[in-house]
Amino acid sequence: MWAKYSIVMTQHNTPDIQFPRIAMLGSGSWATALAKMIMKNVPELTWYFRTEEKINTFKTTRHNPNYLTGVEFPVEHIYFTTDINEAIDRADIIFLATPSPFVKSHLSKITTSLADKIIVSAIKGIVPDENLVVTEYLCQYHNVPREMLAVVSGPCHAEEAAMERMSYLTVACSERDHAKIICRLLNNNFINSIVSDDVLGIEYSSVMKNIYAIAAGICHGLNYGDNFQSVLISNAIQEMNRFCNAVHTSHRNLQESVYLGDLLVTAYSNFSRNRTFGNMIGKGYSVKAAQMEMEMIAEGYYGSKCIHEINEQYHVTMPIMDAVFNILYDHQSPSQEMAKVKEKLL
Repeated sequence: MWAKYSIVMTQHNTPDIQFPRIAMLGSGSWATALAKMIMKNVPELTWYFRTEEKINTFKTTRHNPNYLTGVEFPVEHIYFTTDINEAIDRADIIFLATPSPFVKSHLSKITTSLADKIIVSAIKGIVPDENLVVTEYLCQYHNVPREMLAVVSGPCHAEEAAMERMSYLTVACSERDHAKIICRLLNNNFINSIVSDDVLGIEYSSVMKNIYAIAAGICHGLNYGDNFQSVLISNAIQEMNRFCNAVHTSHRNLQESVYLGDLLVTAYSNFSRNRTFGNMIGKGYSVKAAQMEMEMIAEGYYGSKCIHEINEQYHVTMPIMDAVFNILYDHQSPSQEMAKVKEKLL
């Protein structure tokens, strides 16, 4: 069976490795980085793009025309398509790597069955309006069995993966054999991935670390120093722990890299679009002006509203999270909101 990377002996007594068929849904920087990892381990990739124009440019230049343009791909081993249903039909494992605000519109085009597909969410965001993490949305609205749903996360910026700098990922799935298969697809000389079963905890923490990165960026824009930032993030991990335990009790250890490591790299790295977005807000940009200048999605902007609304049910104490929401959605003063946070940090 393909799922175990079975090796079949041919009539010439040579091994024939049966690989799972992989499809990538998404064309941004993280999708491109994942495609680079995967193509080191499989002979072919199906890749869904929305427009023929981008596909034609990709084929000609051998790189994604808009993201990580320094990464060259063996395009002769990529099956490009603008038909999402064709991409799904050609795959055993589907990587979903689109920004969370576009998940519903992309998936609304699906008419083919997802029942026997392993779907890997590489989305660090919540589906807006529904306030559901991606695996919950797929389970409830597309009837995908939970054992066929996985998430991949960890402290791994697409830009560093493109440069083949050593990075670490975690793959979570309730069916551990599926998680192991996905790890083998991703592992190479610069990627090390491990298995977890904390699907929901990893999804929620992936959303929240983007919001805390916005907070860190706001504080940087307001000229708070490194000493304050370290205390801010120390308190952020405590908030994250309280919230994750409220929505999904588990024996998770938030000191592991998929939680704390991802929070740290997103809050401190210059590659972090959420930190960049927050920094612009701290320097006086309006939300709209910051979004227009970035020309990229800062997932934490949408995540802050979703987590705020979810927390209306759980009432978890989260002053940093509340401050980000108040700044982004209630148009409160960044300096005044962070002054309030300052008094509540431990």
